[in-house]
Amino acid sequence: MAAALAVGLKLAFMMLACIFIAALIYVVVADGVNIPREFRTPWPVAFLIDFYVLLLPIVIWIIYKESNWMHSIIWILLTIVFGSAVFCSYIVLKLTKLSPHESAQDPIYFVLLTNKPKRGERQSNSVLSVVGARVLFGTLACFMLATWIYTLVVDGFPFRTDVFTPWVSATVLNIHFISIAISVWVAYKEPTWTIAAFWIILLMCFQSIGTYSYILQQLVKLSSRDPVSRLIFNRTGNDYEETLLE
Repeated sequence: MAAALAVGLKLAFMMLACIFIAALIYVVVADGVNIPREFRTPWPVAFLIDFYVLLLPIVIWIIYKESNWMHSIIWILLTIVFGSAVFCSYIVLKLTKLSPHESAQDPIYFVLLTNKPKRGERQSNSVLSVVGARVLFGTLACFMLATWIYTLVVDGFPFRTDVFTPWVSATVLNIHFISIAISVWVAYKEPTWTIAAFWIILLMCFQSIGTYSYILQQLVKLSSRDPVSRLIFNRTGNDYEETLLE
């Protein structure tokens, strides 16, 4: 079953990456590369901010995951520029690198787990504490909520043809593909499908606000002495790394 899950995830993320690459090619051909022109009104700007805010937990996870800072920087920069096309490809690459034993046992766990040496092999210090993470994600959640409210007040509802220009539509698609990737993590963590479905719907409807709300409620469950990386996994029996950032 787990091995079939690994194959299914690989195919799903490959499909998402290909769809977004095709969408990017279509937008460039149909509308050129006049990106600044597309993001001058309130809702497109709000969507763009939402996309970059949504990338923060992904950036943190890539730093946690990679054993080499140069690799982290390269993947982060590519993800910032090309979004879900690169991030989905990154997940496919990590799934491909799993051993047959890891794929058969728990592919999501081993993809999420860091490549860094275990604590006994190298001393590491946590840069981001649980309390610090609560403050960071809580602040950004409030910021995004204020951004959405402000945009709604000054520009009304976004469901208009003048808002969804080709590049803006591609940005919204990008946001939703990133949200799908995060939803896989939520489904992995949650003990029941009803709870997982609730949070996934929230994520897909409210993107970064839904994502940060979920992360915050997971952080609340942790002790201030716990490593922040513990929120990544769905149980405490595995051999966790004890730092999120090193």
